Amino acid sequence: MVVELAAVRLLAPWFGASQSVWTNVIGVILLALALGYLIGARLSERREPLVALGVALLCAGALTAVLPIAVRPVARIFLPDQLALDAAISLVVWGSLAASMLLFLVPAVLLGMVAPLAVESVQRVRGAGAGDAGGRVLAFSTLGSLAGVFGTTHWLVPTLGLSGTFLAASATLCAAGAAGTLLARRGRAAALLIAAPLIAPALGERTTPAAPEGWRELASVESPYQSVRVMEDATGPSPMRHLQVNEAFDSFQSVWQPEVGLLPEGYYYNLFALPLYWSAPLARARVFVLGLGAGTTWRVLEGAHPAGIELDLSGVELDPEVVRLARDHMELPDDGPGHRVLAGFDARVALRARTTPADLVVLDCYANQVEIPAHLATVEFLEEVRAALSPGGWLATNVGGFGFEDPLVRAIAATTAEAFGGQALVVRVPAARNYIVFARNEAELPFRDGLLRLPSDVPSGVFDGLALPGAAEVVTPAGGRVLHDDDAPLEVLQEASFERARSSLGEVGP
Repeated sequence: MVVELAAVRLLAPWFGASQSVWTNVIGVILLALALGYLIGARLSERREPLVALGVALLCAGALTAVLPIAVRPVARIFLPDQLALDAAISLVVWGSLAASMLLFLVPAVLLGMVAPLAVESVQRVRGAGAGDAGGRVLAFSTLGSLAGVFGTTHWLVPTLGLSGTFLAASATLCAAGAAGTLLARRGRAAALLIAAPLIAPALGERTTPAAPEGWRELASVESPYQSVRVMEDATGPSPMRHLQVNEAFDSFQSVWQPEVGLLPEGYYYNLFALPLYWSAPLARARVFVLGLGAGTTWRVLEGAHPAGIELDLSGVELDPEVVRLARDHMELPDDGPGHRVLAGFDARVALRARTTPADLVVLDCYANQVEIPAHLATVEFLEEVRAALSPGGWLATNVGGFGFEDPLVRAIAATTAEAFGGQALVVRVPAARNYIVFARNEAELPFRDGLLRLPSDVPSGVFDGLALPGAAEVVTPAGGRVLHDDDAPLEVLQEASFERARSSLGEVGP
């Protein structure tokens, strides 16, 4: 279980940790275990199954130790470093499957051999029946799996990192294999193979893609949820910092620049400022960000809001490690007057606990930068958002997509329209693959005669193109698939979105 759970984290910097990647890893391991059971059953008929058991554990431990070293060259075969997300679309699913086969098939086959060999060894040593031996092995192996499940997520990965986690698993397997071979009087072989976890660290342990030229890594951490790192780009006129989680294509979760206010063209965070201008005059704007990340939305709003408005900023971030890195490297303020971070809470849970109506709710929750959590995209959830808004209050949702007809964009917009009384406004982010879906509680949308209406005091520059025809559309519930808590196939819609992009871009080869 340690190897299986950590395997997805090992692939995440290249392929993400979507349901497709999980499916590929689990599928490869299940196939390998089935093969291992058959091979182990055949070997259990031999004279000394305990020897075969020990050798299988030792070999599995040795291969497990080198997985963090092998992942980078293997992943680069199918997904080269710094490949743009647009180009990576057709490679993620089959690339993660191929990488899983190369990396995990043989170690998992060896681990599959353990069960039948252990049952046979226990049966011969104890002189017990097959049922008694099998029950004992299953009981202890299940307890070990339970320890692996909780230990990997809550202690091993956050404390030791991925390389340390695989080395700990390797050491455990080698120790068990050495004990088995020693019992079978094959100690010399055990002594040679148990050294593998001690040698592996000297070979290197980079498990993430290399930084592009001109970039440098400021900090990185393995949290219970994901791999997180802060990267700084020093190639421009002023430094920019990106907070990246899991996969590191050309995407990021948060961005920082030295000054507060609007970011350069192409950053979707800028559009989150528009509702404050549409809502003016407001003496005090209460903004609640679901998916705060490193606080980019806060920094944009603090430097780009109508004059005379006082901001009351609060936000929710599921991963406390993201908040810690943001405060260390991206100027996220500590809690105090006007700022409050709820770290470690799911957005839907935090929303239900809010007692003060919000004037603007920003929904920017993503897993692995491209996957919207299904429970945060349904009518039931968006109705809860609407109930948390003041009269005239706004919802602004970030959606990645490839055109107004993108299946995912249409579904999120149609679902939002259903929850907000019949209409949602979809605005294309200039020079980006993002769309912002706006909805308003008990008030009209600023869209007339096919054009988005911009307030006269909105800053010029990044918003100028939004007033042109084709920059925005109004969507009704009939305009797309309406999502519900019991029917929200976000993975299917995401794959359809990528398929649409692939059709328009042409097939991308390795």
